[in-house]
Amino acid sequence: MSDCLFCKIIKGEIPSTKVYEDETVYAFKDIAPIAPVHILIIPKEHISKLEDVNETNSAVISHIFEVAAKIAKDMGLTNGYRVVSNCGEDAGQTVFHIHFHLLAGRKLGWEEQ
Repeated sequence: MSDCLFCKIIKGEIPSTKVYEDETVYAFKDIAPIAPVHILIIPKEHISKLEDVNETNSAVISHIFEVAAKIAKDMGLTNGYRVVSNCGEDAGQTVFHIHFHLLAGRKLGWEEQ
C-alpha cells in the first residue's frame, strides 16, 4: 500500500531505529514509547489488521511471536515482557498495517496497551 506508514518504513522511505529484520518481518523502536522497551514488530507483507489473518498468511503471525521471543532474549528481558496488538479503531489501532508492540523494562500495569 503506497500510503501505509509501516510499508514506507519497511521500504526505508521513513527512518526508523531497526532492532531486527529478516525476510518476513521488521522490528523497530516505537517513536512514542509507553515503556522503557517499546518495539514494534511488523510483517513485511501488508496485512491491515488481525481480522485479515487467514490460512494463507497466518504463518507470518507465528513467526512474529518467534521474533518477539528472540528480541526479548537478545535484550536480556528476563523479568518478562508483553506483546500486544490492537485490532480496529475502538481498540486503539491507528496504523492499519498489523503490528505487535513488545513492551518491557518495568513492571507493567493494565493501563499500558
